[in-house]
Amino acid sequence: MIRWAAGGSKAASASSCFRAGLGASSGSGVSSRLRSSTLLPSLSLPLLVALVLLSLFLPGAVGFRPRATRGPFGRAGGAQGRHVRSYNHLQGDIRRRKLFSFQKFFLRIDRNGKVNGTKSKDDPLSILEITSVDVGVVAIKGLNSNYYLAISRKGELYGARDFGVDCTLKERIEENGYNTYASAQWRNKKRQMFVGLNVHGKPLRGKKTRRRNTATHFLPILV
Repeated sequence: MIRWAAGGSKAASASSCFRAGLGASSGSGVSSRLRSSTLLPSLSLPLLVALVLLSLFLPGAVGFRPRATRGPFGRAGGAQGRHVRSYNHLQGDIRRRKLFSFQKFFLRIDRNGKVNGTKSKDDPLSILEITSVDVGVVAIKGLNSNYYLAISRKGELYGARDFGVDCTLKERIEENGYNTYASAQWRNKKRQMFVGLNVHGKPLRGKKTRRRNTATHFLPILV
């Protein structure tokens, strides 16, 4: 009986020591968790601030790509619509040339607005000013007559005193090195109408002209 009591007291003291050690270890674990929870906000706040600043000043670093926006002209880098109606473009990029046709005539616009061809290379009425109106579109004006080269809805070639839609011409360099000038506004049955001179230096009606017809081919000569 005495031995059992001594063994029981030893077991009781061992269990009490175990519980005390368990309590101490659990207390240390709780205190460590409390310390980590108090340190987390102090560490996460500067990290969040740094990420926000990084996203603002370095958009590529966080995968942000700004969306390409269209300009006020309707398409990126270009003017809206098919033809430009603002005639302020006439103040830029002026080329002074003579248009020498494939038929060996210089295109001229006389002081009455009549368009024809001349063989004289010294005719002052054959000096023209070619002005860019839009990409690939020009206006051609007689320097001494002050008339614009124009193509009417019916395809008639004439000189216009004031600039209008009849005076907008599409300029294109052909394979043979000559230029063609077609109406940017009017078509005949979906076919383009060109500036042209026949073998006698007379203007061709636009309805009868074609791009491949050499009567519509002109070589710009620097004045």
